[in-house]
Amino acid sequence: MIRQLIFLLPVILLIIFSGCSTPAMDDYSNDRFELVNQDGETVTFPGDFQGSPLVVGFIYTNCPDICSFITANVGSVYEEMNNPGDTQFVLITFDPQRDTPDVLKGYAGAFDMDREPFHFLTGDAETIEALMERVSVRTQESYSKDLENGERLYFINHSDKILLIDQNSQLIFDYGGSMTPIPIIVEDLNKLL
Repeated sequence: MIRQLIFLLPVILLIIFSGCSTPAMDDYSNDRFELVNQDGETVTFPGDFQGSPLVVGFIYTNCPDICSFITANVGSVYEEMNNPGDTQFVLITFDPQRDTPDVLKGYAGAFDMDREPFHFLTGDAETIEALMERVSVRTQESYSKDLENGERLYFINHSDKILLIDQNSQLIFDYGGSMTPIPIIVEDLNKLL
């Protein structure tokens, strides 16, 4: 039994430490999700971005924890690139009820990402739900409370994810959004460029 465990330990460690990014091949080229950017302009995802590599994160602006890390990591990938070329950096909310274009614009500004090549996207609830299903981002309300002023406070448990999508809208990697080391994403992105 101990010999089997000793033999399996390197295999288990290899699986754990290689889990930073998962090779994935999914084709989004025929998908069309009509969304709105932080400037109130309608965009089609991923169609309007075809021809450029995409680094895509999934967030909501009222998140008390990992969404700020996901957002910062997307920004850090841009900062670490020697030459990002025509790469586009996209963050999509899964909380369209609260994350309006104006809210996303303010959030982008807080991260110094309210400029090209950064895009913060929202949409109607049905479109956002379909998009999250398509990219396997799982969300579930974890806490809610009706406040005295009539507003509803809620938080969302969600997948922790950044995607790397190539110029042809093919999914290349699916990363742990808040925990994958930036150099890994930069190296994978450099291979596309």
